[in-house]
Parts: sequence; C-alpha cells; structure tokens
Amino acid sequence: MAEDRTAEHWLVTGANRGLGLELTRRIAARGGRVTACVRDEAARETLARTLAPFSDRIKTLAFDQRDGAAIRAAAAAHDGPLDVLVANAGAFGPQRQTPLDLDFAGALDLFEVNSLGPLRVAEAFLPALRKTRAPRLAFVSSELGSMALTGASSIAYRASKAALNKYMQGLALEVRTHGICVVSLHPGWVRTDMGGPNAPLSVEESGAGMIRVLDGLTMADTGRFLDYRGETVAW
Repeated sequence: MAEDRTAEHWLVTGANRGLGLELTRRIAARGGRVTACVRDEAARETLARTLAPFSDRIKTLAFDQRDGAAIRAAAAAHDGPLDVLVANAGAFGPQRQTPLDLDFAGALDLFEVNSLGPLRVAEAFLPALRKTRAPRLAFVSSELGSMALTGASSIAYRASKAALNKYMQGLALEVRTHGICVVSLHPGWVRTDMGGPNAPLSVEESGAGMIRVLDGLTMADTGRFLDYRGETVAW
C-alpha cells in the first residue's frame, strides 16, 4: 500500500507564481503544510492574497537566493522538520546568451540565482530535513541543462542548469548517510512567464506530475535526473 504523504511539510522556493505557486496550492489543498519562500515583501503579499483560503497551512519566508545571510536567517526562523524541499526559484537570464554574444555580467548573476542559490537554500535547511523519516530534496532543473542536448541558444541558462545538476550529484553523495534523497527534476516545458504561451504543458499538469514523482521518491532514486513523469533525463 502506498504511503499517505498528504500531511507532510514542504518548503517551496519561488512560491508566488508559476510552478511554485501551483505546487504550494496543491500541497495546501490536500492538507499539507507549506513554507512558501518568495523574494520580497511584495511577492509575499501577492501569495497571501492568491492563496488566502489556505492561509492556515502556509507560512511565508522572504529572501533573495543571492543572499546567503538572509537565507540562513530564514532557516533559523523556521521551526520544526521538513519532509520535502523543492528548490524551484530561478530565472532565465539576460537577453544576450549565445557563445559569440554573451552578456557576461548577466551570465554570472544567473549562476548566482540558478546554480548557487538552490545550493545555499539546501545547505541552510538540511537540519530541518534531517528531522524527518523520509526527507526528499529536489532541485528544479531543465532538460536544457543536459549535456546530451546540444544547442547554442540560451547558453547561460543551459550552463546554469548543468552546473545545478552537478551540485545535485555531489550533494546527494554527501547527505546519503542521513537518508536524504536528492534529485534534479525537469518540470517539462510549461506555460509560465518563463516558458511562454507556446509551451505544451499547463502548470496544473506539470505540478501534479512533479508532486507524484516527489511523493514516490525513495533512496534508490537519489542522485537521479528525472522529469515530471518520473522518467530519466539523459545527463
């Protein structure tokens, strides 16, 4: 019999819009608790208005993923265990991102957000994950970060997700003895502000799939790169 995970406590970054908002809504609607992380107070207010019916199940924290001190302070303010951490917040990066026309400053900032930011969050909240029986940690990545998928466009974004995948592999090894399952998770090409209107997937379809995958993870999956259907993505 499948384990009932509906009462678990999740932490979701980038929770005020797109996939982060959908994950937060779905977990709260099924009876779980969510620590919803946003970038600033304006985003916190937007989230509170949007998910007002679930206010008793949602706690918000505000920090910028570039700011390690703010993330550590948020983690110190968090009380209790976490069952699932979804490092979802990210950005697409500068307009100029081909190998022959790259906004270098913009690319470096993108690495701060997409690659180092999720690792900062993971490190800060690991103590809370260690307090639960079957903790799971997902870095929301992209198939564009796969070295098996060639392409010269969006090169800074691709590289930032490839770096995130490598951090995931290393972290999975480091925390394996604590029983923490760590994966990279590709949500598919989704109709969000980042994905655009022509993407084939709705946030509802992707969000539901991601939750099914995260609910079913075991230590046999740690270190894997999966998509929202639970299928393996090539490195």
